Amino acid sequence: MSNSLEQLKATGTTIVTDTGEFESIAKYTPQDATTNPSLILAASKKPEYAKLIDVAVDYAKDKGSTKEEKASLALDRLLVEFGKEILNIVPGRVSTEVDASLSFDKQATIDKAINIIKIYESIGISKDRILIKIASTWEGIQAAKELEEKHQIHCNLTLLFSFVQAVACAEAKVTLISPFVGRILDWYKNATGEQYTAETDPGVVSVKSIYNYYKKFGYDTIVMGASFRNVGEIRALAGCDFLTVAPKLLEELMNSNDAVPQVLKKETAVSSDAEKVSYINNEAEFRFLFNEDAMATEKLSQGIRSFAKDARTLLKQLEEKF
Repeated sequence: MSNSLEQLKATGTTIVTDTGEFESIAKYTPQDATTNPSLILAASKKPEYAKLIDVAVDYAKDKGSTKEEKASLALDRLLVEFGKEILNIVPGRVSTEVDASLSFDKQATIDKAINIIKIYESIGISKDRILIKIASTWEGIQAAKELEEKHQIHCNLTLLFSFVQAVACAEAKVTLISPFVGRILDWYKNATGEQYTAETDPGVVSVKSIYNYYKKFGYDTIVMGASFRNVGEIRALAGCDFLTVAPKLLEELMNSNDAVPQVLKKETAVSSDAEKVSYINNEAEFRFLFNEDAMATEKLSQGIRSFAKDARTLLKQLEEKF
């Protein structure tokens, strides 16, 4: 009998690794890989990745007039350098994240995304192999809409915690969304003091509802469950388009022979009782409904703060190189 990871792949779910470490990516043979500033920061502390930092610093040393400007350019190049190395391992795409401090600035997000793509293209990597990762704020979703429509730049909308965000992303025709399963569970456990099974896990329930809605109404946006706390959550979403999983949980799945039956199915989704709604052209309604969801507003803010903090740490380290 095949291991649980192989069974999961057999349900039609595409496996994506959630790490910046190349050895881990190669071990689990995923289709794609995702990174974020926190993962890059953790990887960059290891001696074997020092050469990537050297490439980034060399790239920026003759650009920019201040060490802060040089560090910002070097950070973009460092993200691309990690992406380049990852694309030597995976056959599909890599997600590269826009600085979270730009999460509420539509135009700055667009400009940063275009610059990242230009750097990739300058080293011979097609934009078709890149997903630009953007926080699922109103401004981020609108930026992604423009990037997809006007620039044919594929986007991964991250830090997604609510149905409202998911609907707006689908309407914006973004390539992929990353609903954060484990962080939703964290919030509910802290708020209620209750324990949840894989089936009652609020993060799992959220992804199922988004998946069913997308399939029922024919949206092409890929649903990629992310931020898992245990393999039970992963098994409960078998059949989801994509799942991005940290190496520790991939290892657990690889070493298990427990059955992983398909749970999410398009044919079941299309018969769900979901009703169609729209938010992409109504900022006031989007913001109000999102604000009504305490979990989503708190987790989005927390996630942006965390990613922005780690990006600042990386910038500070790069500044010292100049």
